[in-house]
Amino acid sequence: MFHTLYTYKVYNINNIIKGEINMENKREEKGKIIAETKAITKVKGGFIVPSQTSNKTYFVTEHLDSCTCEDCKTRNVKCKHTFAVQFYLQKVTIKDNKEITIQTKRLTYPQTWSAYNKSQETEKARFLELLNDLIEVNVPNQEYTFGRPKISNKDILFSSALKVYTQFSLRRFMSDLNEAKEKGYINTKPCFASVGHFIQNGELTAQLKELIQRSASVLKSVETDFAVDSSGFRTTKFNDYCKDKHNTKRQHEYLKLHAIIGIKTNIICDCDVTKGDGIGTGDSPKFIPLVNNLVANGYNIKEVSADKAYSSRDNLALVNSVGGTAYIPYKSNTSSKSRGCGIIWKKMFHYFNMNQEEFMEHYHKRSNVETTFFALKTKFNDCLKSKTLTAQTNELLLKVLCFNIVQVIHETNELGINFEYV
Repeated sequence: MFHTLYTYKVYNINNIIKGEINMENKREEKGKIIAETKAITKVKGGFIVPSQTSNKTYFVTEHLDSCTCEDCKTRNVKCKHTFAVQFYLQKVTIKDNKEITIQTKRLTYPQTWSAYNKSQETEKARFLELLNDLIEVNVPNQEYTFGRPKISNKDILFSSALKVYTQFSLRRFMSDLNEAKEKGYINTKPCFASVGHFIQNGELTAQLKELIQRSASVLKSVETDFAVDSSGFRTTKFNDYCKDKHNTKRQHEYLKLHAIIGIKTNIICDCDVTKGDGIGTGDSPKFIPLVNNLVANGYNIKEVSADKAYSSRDNLALVNSVGGTAYIPYKSNTSSKSRGCGIIWKKMFHYFNMNQEEFMEHYHKRSNVETTFFALKTKFNDCLKSKTLTAQTNELLLKVLCFNIVQVIHETNELGINFEYV
C-alpha cells in the first residue's frame, strides 16, 4: 500500500551481505534517515542529496568518495550525505584482498503482497459493507407524521458517499445504485437529482465530520504519533480578479482541508474545511480544535508534528498538557520567552536549537501527512465539482470519509485487526 513507501520507518538491510553493518556511527544513522525521507536525484557525475535540516542540497560524486558539505571538507570523513546515497542505492563496500568492491542493488521496501492483493481485490465489496455498517450505527432513523414519506437519510447518505467513491457523474452513477439496492444496502433508490440536492444541505456537514471521526476510531489503538497540515482542493470556479486587474491567467478558487492524521496508518482522524483564503482560514487556529477532538475521542497522543505555520505557544502547551510532545520548528525571529504558557516553550526552543538534527528526526514524520493528501487526491480527485460552498464542503468531507474507509480496509488486512462499527 502507498503509505509503506513513505512512512517514517527504519528499514532493516542487514541481510544485504554476510555479516552485520555497524550502525553505531551517528552519521550512518542520519544518512539512512535522509535516504528514507528525502528525494535523492541522480545527475551526471553523481547525486544531489537534500539537507536533513534545511533547504540546501549537496553533491556526492558517483564513486561516493566526496561530498560538498562542510563535514566532508573539514573533517575528511564519510558524511551522512554519502551514507544516504549508499543506502539509496544499497551500495555496500567489501574488502577482498585489500581491494574495495562496490555491490549495487536498488533500494526496495518490504510489502505484504498477500494483504495488499486481498485489499485491492475485495475493496469495493468491503467498502459497501463498511459504509453501510457505519451509517446504520451512527445515522438515526427518521420519523414521519404527515405527508408522503421521503427517502430516508440513510439511503441518501449512502448514495452520496458511493457516488463520490465511484467518481462517476450523477447519471452514470445510477447503475451502481441499482446494485446497492439489489444487495439490500438501500431500501429506496433516489434519483440523480436528489443526490445532487442532498449534499447542498448545511446540516450534513456536522454529520459527515462525526462519521469521519467514527471511521478512523477503529485504528486509534495503533496510533500514537500524529501530523497536522492543510491542503487545497480546487473548484470548477475561477477567480477573475487577477485576469481583470493584472492581465494574468485565471486561477481556480479552492477550499482548504485542515487535517490531523495518524503516522502509522495515514488515517485522517479529524478534519475541517474552510475557504482557500480570507478570515478564519489560517492553519494555526485549527491546531487546537483538531488535537482536542483527538483527546475527546480517546486517542493516546505521544507526538504531534507540524510545520512552522503552527508554531504557537498555545499549541505546544496543549500537546504537553495531554502528555505528548509537539515537534514544530521555530521561526527565525522567535524568542525563548514563555509568556505565560509554562516552561514547555523555552524547553522545546533550546532543544530545537541545541539538538536540531535529533529534533528534525521527529519532525520529519510530518511528511506522512503530505503522503496522505497526495493519496486522497490521486484516488478521489483534487477537483470539487459542486457549485455552492456548502455542497463543495460536503463533497470534500465525503472524499475524506471514503478515503478513511478504504484505509481501514487495507489496514485490517495488513495489521490483522478485527473490528465492528458500534
